[in-house]
Amino acid sequence: MAELTDKPAGTTLSRTVEASKAPAISRAAAVLRLLGKSETPLGVQAIARELGLVPSTCLYVLRALVAEELVAFDADTKRYALEAGVLTLARQWLRRNQFNDLAQPILDRLCHSFDVTMLGVQIVGVDHMVVVALSQSGQNFQLSTQIGSRFPALISATGRCLAAFGDFPEAELQARFATLRWDDAPSFEVWREQVAQTSVQGFAVDAGNYIAGVTVVAAPVWKSRGRPSHALVAIGIGDAHRRTGMELGGALLTAARALSEQLGADLPR
Repeated sequence: MAELTDKPAGTTLSRTVEASKAPAISRAAAVLRLLGKSETPLGVQAIARELGLVPSTCLYVLRALVAEELVAFDADTKRYALEAGVLTLARQWLRRNQFNDLAQPILDRLCHSFDVTMLGVQIVGVDHMVVVALSQSGQNFQLSTQIGSRFPALISATGRCLAAFGDFPEAELQARFATLRWDDAPSFEVWREQVAQTSVQGFAVDAGNYIAGVTVVAAPVWKSRGRPSHALVAIGIGDAHRRTGMELGGALLTAARALSEQLGADLPR
């Protein structure tokens, strides 16, 4: 099973809190994300350690979230888990998120046609991307990710798409590239060449850089003429899908352009 991994939570949170004018909110959001990823309830010490928080501060945040019915506390085990209150927030988002409704049939079709795991991701600036739709392949290869998983925006094939079509300053791209974690990291110069190729062909391929032995193909989706808002991402075993990369990339590109038009983007022909 291949695993998509995010940056260390504690390091990310410390930088976010330093830059935030509302650090309590940043800490609360980090706690909710951590509990959302955890398979089991967590105690105060485990949460504080993972996020790099002072335990007393962590307890203060948890008590506030319990009072707001976003987190549940088990008095017997002294552990915390997400509460049903988060569903109210998620339901409101799902109701207005047109991308998911339009993308899911496309993901399912491409998943079955090419025997790949398909993701629909939402791009949040140059900071990160979030998995918002998923269609798992039926092959032995399985991807350890889920709806709501967050990853650095510039990582893998999706990152090459964002760099190619996002119009970001070179210095910012280089600084953020230096923080990315890969199994087989390309040099920045090689990565920039791949970004240039992406801008020409319209889709990007990551052949084992992000996850060894795994090929990732991505095509950008727009809601306007600005930067890409989403991406369609195909993930499969390296050797097999490296050979069909161009065919798969073409299918992704066609689907992404059609989806962009459905979302109201006026794309150049």
